[in-house]
Amino acid sequence: MKITFISIIFIIIITSSMPAYSCTTMIAGKNATADGSVMVSHSDDGLGDASLVFVPAMDHAPGSMRPVFYSHESIGFKPEWGGTQTHRIITKGRAPAYDKKGFPSSVPLGFIPQVAHTYAYFDANYGIINEHQLTIGECTDKAKVHPEPEPGKRIFYSSELSRVALERTKTAREAVRLMGEMIDIYGYYGTGETLLVGDPNEGWVMEMAGYDMEGSGGVWVAQRVPDDSIFVAANQFRIREIDPESPDMMFSKNIFDIAQKKGWWKPSDGKLDFTKVYGDGEFHHPYYSLRRVWRAMSLLAPSLGLSPWVSDGLTKDYPFAVRPDKKVKVEDIASIHRDNYEGTEFDLTVGLAAGPFGNPTRYEGNAEAVADSEGRLTPLVGEFERPLDIYRCVYSYVAQSRNWLPDAVGGLLWYGPDRPSTNVLLPFYCGMTGLPREIQQANILDLSKDSVWSAFNFVANYCTIKWSYMIKDIREERTALEKRAFGLQELLENNAAALIRNGKVSEARKMLTVYCEENTEEVLSAWHGLAERLYVKYNDGYLNTREEVGQPLFYPSWWLKQAGYEKGPTTYKKK
Repeated sequence: MKITFISIIFIIIITSSMPAYSCTTMIAGKNATADGSVMVSHSDDGLGDASLVFVPAMDHAPGSMRPVFYSHESIGFKPEWGGTQTHRIITKGRAPAYDKKGFPSSVPLGFIPQVAHTYAYFDANYGIINEHQLTIGECTDKAKVHPEPEPGKRIFYSSELSRVALERTKTAREAVRLMGEMIDIYGYYGTGETLLVGDPNEGWVMEMAGYDMEGSGGVWVAQRVPDDSIFVAANQFRIREIDPESPDMMFSKNIFDIAQKKGWWKPSDGKLDFTKVYGDGEFHHPYYSLRRVWRAMSLLAPSLGLSPWVSDGLTKDYPFAVRPDKKVKVEDIASIHRDNYEGTEFDLTVGLAAGPFGNPTRYEGNAEAVADSEGRLTPLVGEFERPLDIYRCVYSYVAQSRNWLPDAVGGLLWYGPDRPSTNVLLPFYCGMTGLPREIQQANILDLSKDSVWSAFNFVANYCTIKWSYMIKDIREERTALEKRAFGLQELLENNAAALIRNGKVSEARKMLTVYCEENTEEVLSAWHGLAERLYVKYNDGYLNTREEVGQPLFYPSWWLKQAGYEKGPTTYKKK
């Protein structure tokens, strides 16, 4: 078959049609935070299932097996493994929210021996936090090889690995070792992955990859984050030289042999650089990953004077972790996820691409070629900056693990559905007996009045019409709601901890559950009210208030000039 230029362009268009599912994740050691908690954060970017699901603790019969399901986040939707593009898992026995009536059941890739008891945890596209304050964050990385799943050879991706860890372990070290063991025994498929694993006392970074399209197993490495530092990853491996003698590193036994067999590394090269040897640079385009790493680190430690410009995608200009100039709070980490490079040379809220109203949204497209006046196809070159606050974010969160509190109270998830800059962080304690119905239902194809995700997503999309105006209203409402939650936190936690110390664990768990349910309902109601106010206030492009209806919010002169309509029609003659 003759391959023409047109064919090549067509292939490019087809292969680029899948959204780039990608994330930003951070972990802060206990001496880097203002309150002494270990914090793990994650913004999960892409499309698909946006629900936060409560998976209860369960006892299992001897000899039972645990199914391992295919993960759409790995290398795209594969209908042969069941489920749908909008529902990550459809099955009985995992959690009530995953028992979806009228949808095809997910088909297991394989099974592993079940344990006698599994812990309760909160689950999303990746497992988040369990009842023992074990927390996990994630980002997708570009490895040299992205193997396909295959029963008997490669049945695990990071998402199911994270769930198994939350079901079976209590500490970050235990979780890393277990996930590594699962990769070694049952094999790994899909993209490269970074998982951040935290507990009340320490945090670890674990990275993993497949190594060919036929082999079983996989490779993995883990490095401990210093207690006084914060680690950032954004769709690129971040662990560099492996030191076999370091007590702060763990890795698969095959990691050196595979690298040599593949011709990717030899001992004479020096220490094995995991990012260089098993990675394949930035995930999508230059600075797709590194710009976010730079921005987060520069906000955390501006004193370092880190440059946003580097020599290449494998730079070592950015350290593994940074000591923040000041100890961070939940709000500080959340604000980083809400960043669009404001005030920098990459500010997405200014310039022609931001439009007349400073919209930082830069939509993804499939157009990799355009036709000139004679019909010849010309490739398009260039990309927009990729912000931390991307419009297609499914959810973001900051999870806290606190060693001075009982597990039921100490593990706290601050969870925000949809885009970080337009969401509200909702508190959920790991000792809760369940999650609110409004947070466990989120379907991208269903605008539901009973879904927090739907409410947030609607406002996020609507405000792009006149971002510079509406974002002020959104921030005001969000600040009030989050301030209330932060303000009630100490009293609630002291009361719950006191109940636990007095042996009234069930009462404490009920108290936490009721509070979080009521707060969720109040936030949902407030956001519906905000949506209605925004619609009325900015209806038809005007500013409408009780004092005056129809106040013009006209286009700024600089934009009219750029658009070629600075003065509009001024003559009856053709120009």
